[in-house]
Amino acid sequence: MQLIDVGSGPPIVVIPGIQGRWEWMKRGIDALAARCRVITFSLADEPTAHARFDEQDGFRSYIEQVREALDTSGLAQAAICGVSYGGLIAAAFAAKYPDRTASLVFVSALPPSWRPDKRISLYARFPRLMTPFFCLASLQLCREIAAAEGSFWSGAAAAVVHGINVLSHPFEPRRMARRVHLLSSVRIDAGLSGVLVPTLVVTGESSLERVVPPQMTLKYRELLPQAQVATIARTGHLGLIKRPEEFADIVASFVTKHAGRTAERRIG
Repeated sequence: MQLIDVGSGPPIVVIPGIQGRWEWMKRGIDALAARCRVITFSLADEPTAHARFDEQDGFRSYIEQVREALDTSGLAQAAICGVSYGGLIAAAFAAKYPDRTASLVFVSALPPSWRPDKRISLYARFPRLMTPFFCLASLQLCREIAAAEGSFWSGAAAAVVHGINVLSHPFEPRRMARRVHLLSSVRIDAGLSGVLVPTLVVTGESSLERVVPPQMTLKYRELLPQAQVATIARTGHLGLIKRPEEFADIVASFVTKHAGRTAERRIG
């Protein structure tokens, strides 16, 4: 498996969203790596991940990919951070491997109760046909980018840079559609209710979040009453990449505080 392992300090595994590419998170990863040891990867069914994906195991392949990342990195335990769709993987991993989860971080994450609406179901049913409409829908993020950058023109320039990164590491619509379908066969909430590890829920502002409304991500607080909540100002769904320093400050502070929950021990 191809792992990105950068930085030093308390370890954190960062799981990407439904598009599956770690590269989309690079600005946030770089900022976080200045404060922590960051381990990340593309999702197992991405060809660039060079990881095992079993069609019969389905969603469980992503859970085992996190475990394998810890094993390969020589870590018995780390903070587990899930971004958007990756939040579901982080939650499922913690439910199965609580002893390997030092803490949990959910960033603009889909909750276990999430089910696709009619629009998402249509995308999932006809992924290639609907790709142009998916891209047009992404234009709604322009307001968020402008807010994060402080002005329309700086926001427009930032949007171009982000667009180039996306085009350089393109998503594959059929794999995204499969990831939606895989959720129909998993139940995460039941196992998660018994997870007692320190938890942080990170959202953007309600007025700017156009992908996963904060009230959806905050459902993790109902499942995990010990969860703390943090909001990244002047951003919505893209806080990790549009306000990376603020994101890194919030997450690194939390991870560092709880890194000593149990003593880290090396494997092998």
